[in-house]
Amino acid sequence: MVEESRLSGGEILIRVDGTFDAAAAWQVRGCLGSLGAGDRVVLDFSRVKEFYDLGIAVVANGIAEAAPPRVELRGLREHQHRLFRYFGVDVDALAVSPVRDTF
Repeated sequence: MVEESRLSGGEILIRVDGTFDAAAAWQVRGCLGSLGAGDRVVLDFSRVKEFYDLGIAVVANGIAEAAPPRVELRGLREHQHRLFRYFGVDVDALAVSPVRDTF
């Protein structure tokens, strides 16, 4: 399941819950594609229990193609972190300043 919400500081939270499969990846990519260049985004994977690697390719491509929002990726294990780098997304370089809301 993918939920999109706006935090009090104006950041957009995209939270993935449960299984991150192709369907969830395309939902996340659609959310990213609808954002503007100045939007600050937190993409939270901390509630994902099952991670399919193919989904990372879909989201990484979406990050690269979208009007570049400022994206922070959270809740990734080292394996997923490495896969994003393999697909051309420098996770550390994407980080934005900490979000003030708690989830």
